[in-house]
Amino acid sequence: MNPTLDELLERLRIVALPMRVPFRGVTVREIALIEGPVAWGEFGAFPEYGPAEAAAWLAAGLESAYKSPPLIRRHRIPINATVPAVPADRVPEVLARFPAARTAKVKVAEPGQTLADDVARVNAVRELIPTVRVDANGAWSVEEAEQAAKALTADGPLEYLEQPCATVAELAELRRRIDVPIAADESIRKADDPLHVVRAGAADIAVLKVAPLGGAYRLLEIATQIDIPIVVSSALDSAVGIGRGLLAAAALPQLGHACGLGTSRLFVEDVVEPVEPTDGSLVAAPVRPDPTRVLELAAPPDRRQWWIDRTRQCFALARNY
Repeated sequence: MNPTLDELLERLRIVALPMRVPFRGVTVREIALIEGPVAWGEFGAFPEYGPAEAAAWLAAGLESAYKSPPLIRRHRIPINATVPAVPADRVPEVLARFPAARTAKVKVAEPGQTLADDVARVNAVRELIPTVRVDANGAWSVEEAEQAAKALTADGPLEYLEQPCATVAELAELRRRIDVPIAADESIRKADDPLHVVRAGAADIAVLKVAPLGGAYRLLEIATQIDIPIVVSSALDSAVGIGRGLLAAAALPQLGHACGLGTSRLFVEDVVEPVEPTDGSLVAAPVRPDPTRVLELAAPPDRRQWWIDRTRQCFALARNY
């Protein structure tokens, strides 16, 4: 049973996790943790999201804290390394945090950078990791994405382009023009109808994230209706959110790609001692934060109040998930 609002607010622990390098412009990741009777949950919708969108993230946190995890089919989940939009010469430093990873996701189309910067970064990754995928977060037009696909595959293949364009129509048009597989992320998690991109023939792979979809069970429900491969990814989650993502990936009927669930390696500090991947994989299990770390990483009082106010705004809406 879900808590009352007052009960929920009593269980909130707000943490501020410093980033090693900026990611999506974020240098300190603020997250509201929920200490629930079943496990811990996480509410970490990005600050720019309004209450309607952020409510799904709160629903996911409540599910994790108050509902048992789904039954799992596998215990180890292969993960990809995540490379922010750093200069090419910093790639080895970033990849060193992802030991034994055989797949890397590279951020591209960063504002203020050029396609040449992207190519240099991707090629630097290729020197160290065999399988490379890139993520543009919908930043390109169809023409720009077509040009980028050619440039980024000139020196080697790409596993896929993740969300190269913003709209489903653009993805469908691009898919007709290029041979590189296309993965949809925002076109699923930000859509009123998350299945539209698949019905439109606009993607080869679906990237699903627990928090933006409203929880692991909602992710699994969507997965049963999608007839293309699925990659479970994180939304710059703490170890708590990563743990829930690993459990969701472990419950999928099939899992053929490495998952984007290694992003906790991008934090200077997290709410648990970092877990080293074994042979490029992590174990699927709930995560219980270290109380000392939660205290040490507590957000300032004004930011705690901001998250309390935000939780109040989202609470009623979260019941829709």
